[in-house]
Amino acid sequence: MSPVAICIAGLIAQLQLQQLKRIGTVITTLNQTCDDMRKRINLAKQDTTPVLEEANVLMAQRKETETKQQLLDAFSKHFIIPEEDLMILMSAEEPVDERFFDVLARVKQVHHDCEVLLGGENQRLGLELMELSTRNLNSAYQKLYRWVQKEFRSLNLEDPRISSSIRRALRVLAERPSLFHSCLDFFAEARDYILSDAFHYALTDAVSGANGPAAGDRSVKPIEFSAHDPLRYIGDMLAWVHSTTVSEREALESLFVDDGDELARGIQAGLSSEPWSRIDEDQEETFDGRKALSDLVNRDLTGVSRSLRQRVELVIQSHDDPVTCFKVVNLLSFYRTTFTKLVGSQSHLVDLIQNLEKFTLGHFETLMRDQISALAGDPVALTPPEDLSPPQFLLDALEGLSLLMKTHEGSVGPEDLSPDSNNENQFTSVLRAAFDPFLTLARSSSDELKTTTAQTIYRTNILLVARETLSPYPFASATHVPPLSAALSTLRNDLLDTQHDFLLETSGLQALLEALEPFSQTKDSDTTEEAEKADQQKPHLADLATLPAFQPESLITSSQQLDDFLPSALMDATDNLKRVQSVSLVQSVTEDAIEAFCRDFEFVEGMIIAADEARGTVHVNLGTGGSVISGRSGRSGNKTEASQKDEDEEGEDQWSLRSLFPRTTGEIRVLLS
Repeated sequence: MSPVAICIAGLIAQLQLQQLKRIGTVITTLNQTCDDMRKRINLAKQDTTPVLEEANVLMAQRKETETKQQLLDAFSKHFIIPEEDLMILMSAEEPVDERFFDVLARVKQVHHDCEVLLGGENQRLGLELMELSTRNLNSAYQKLYRWVQKEFRSLNLEDPRISSSIRRALRVLAERPSLFHSCLDFFAEARDYILSDAFHYALTDAVSGANGPAAGDRSVKPIEFSAHDPLRYIGDMLAWVHSTTVSEREALESLFVDDGDELARGIQAGLSSEPWSRIDEDQEETFDGRKALSDLVNRDLTGVSRSLRQRVELVIQSHDDPVTCFKVVNLLSFYRTTFTKLVGSQSHLVDLIQNLEKFTLGHFETLMRDQISALAGDPVALTPPEDLSPPQFLLDALEGLSLLMKTHEGSVGPEDLSPDSNNENQFTSVLRAAFDPFLTLARSSSDELKTTTAQTIYRTNILLVARETLSPYPFASATHVPPLSAALSTLRNDLLDTQHDFLLETSGLQALLEALEPFSQTKDSDTTEEAEKADQQKPHLADLATLPAFQPESLITSSQQLDDFLPSALMDATDNLKRVQSVSLVQSVTEDAIEAFCRDFEFVEGMIIAADEARGTVHVNLGTGGSVISGRSGRSGNKTEASQKDEDEEGEDQWSLRSLFPRTTGEIRVLLS
């Protein structure tokens, strides 16, 4: 290796050694510096650790504070009502509008949400907020209550329709049942006063036109202008009340029917806050909108009802026409049915009409009793007419009854009664007052007649005209015609007996029947021995000719009387009942009497023929002259003069009954047909 190279290599090595020394020195210095830095860092760390820990605590506190602030803001926003909103809710100067109901709804929500706070740890806050919200709600309800009353005062009297704001206010007040019912009471009192005044105006002041809805309309007459006519007067008053009731109901129907469910829910919710509002502690009150509507309408008309009752009773008491009174009864009955459909059967208005109806019917019955009392003390009126026609007082009563029945039929229509129905109906009480007493009095007046026949005819005429009056009306005939028909049937039998006796007496047949009575008697015997004994005691038919009535002279007289009777018998018999005011009844009775007479004659004829046969005599009619040849039965052929003479002498004792009484039943039936 060259020295230069060695020299260079030495220099390089020397330089590297020096460099290494410098690096070592630097590293040593750096290590010392690091140690110093480490010591200083440790010292700094010891100084800054409490500060950092405090900073961390402050940061956590800041975060917690921010969270609480957010909660406080949210709580305040939800539970705290701004003062300006509370002024809207409670200030009387602020109107009850949409803002009021919005704030009220918010306060109600706050009050409800306070229940959540009561379930937390801090119940004091919940209690305070609930107390505050309760005071606010009470103030709001009081303001709403006063506002509703004010609105009720200014309500349109002719068109009292509930506006939407009042309807909403009442729905809210329903949550306070005491305030709600108080408002309704106030409204009822106000309407009662207003309607009473309107009724008085309609009664007395309509023509003046000074006040009221018809001001200036001079065609509207006061109702009292027709006070002289009870039916029209009462009808006009009832028509006014009905019209007013319909108007009141229509005006309030939107509240109680359309909003009925909301009112029911509000009242049900309010019962929890006002438990004393319950009617029964064991039974929850359920709100019936239609019932509440009917009750309020009835309360609105309390004063009108009182005035109506007084006026109707006064006009009825001062009127003495029974027909008019009964027409008023039917009018009241019609309106009672109408008001029942309108406001319910349990309403005070329906009770009023029903009581007026009973009062008027009672006055009607009193008038009837007065008429009967007056007639009972008037002997002239009770004296039967000479022609035995129905008395005039009965005809007048039946004429009035016809008007009553026509009125009843026109107002309620014919009632659906079966022909055999005896059930009482609406009109039965009227018949008892306006028909039965007059009929009884008329029938009793027949006692003044001297003969039984006259009494029978008189009573028959009375019952005939009574039945004729009632028959066209089912509601009257159903209860009263059957007993009248039964009584007439009895009287018809009496007339039949009278007519039968007349025919027997006039024809002379009565004497023959009386004589034949022992031969026609039959006795009911329980044993065969008694029957045989009765037959033995019965006269023999051959002894018939020995009776005085069947002696030749008497029998010829009877036969002649019969012949004189037959030509005009039918006319005389009809004339005997000429005072019976029913041609068909007279004809029917006469026909039955003639039939009975024919049977009696047939019996007499049969007995005469049987007696002749028992005596052994026969007779032969020769031509139309009525000449008769009599003789012994069974004898025939040629007779000598001596034998004929003996027979003639014997014939004086054996004369024929049939020859003396030749009429036959067939002839009688033809002549009397």
